[in-house]
Amino acid sequence: MPADPTTHASIDGTGWVQECVDRAPLTEVGQVFRMAMYHARHPDGDYRMANQVRVLDAPHAIGWAPGMEQADGGLEFGGWTWRYDLKPLDASQTEVTLTYDWSAASEPARERFQFPPFGPGHLPNSLRHLAELAADR
Repeated sequence: MPADPTTHASIDGTGWVQECVDRAPLTEVGQVFRMAMYHARHPDGDYRMANQVRVLDAPHAIGWAPGMEQADGGLEFGGWTWRYDLKPLDASQTEVTLTYDWSAASEPARERFQFPPFGPGHLPNSLRHLAELAADR
């Protein structure tokens, strides 16, 4: 399910992800998928993230780097990544580890955003949402 960008808003634990812009399944490293976002503290309120797949080892791992599209169409990444690692436990259970790593965030990004930009409940909320989505399938 994490490789299906149309489920991203349902899995998000912050409520910032509004909808998927690019609906194609994620199939390769380097692929970009965009999300329409909203955050009250963002200068524009509504904005768009362009996420580049950095890890895709289905069904074991998926990871991406969030970025912003520039006026020239290029992408600029702030240095943080998201990653889900999945380990089957048995036929009906999977252990999921969610990692949000901002250790490589650039100095300009650190000046612009406070890290992490969300409260401590986000990661457990996201994992709970993923579990609920998986149970419904």
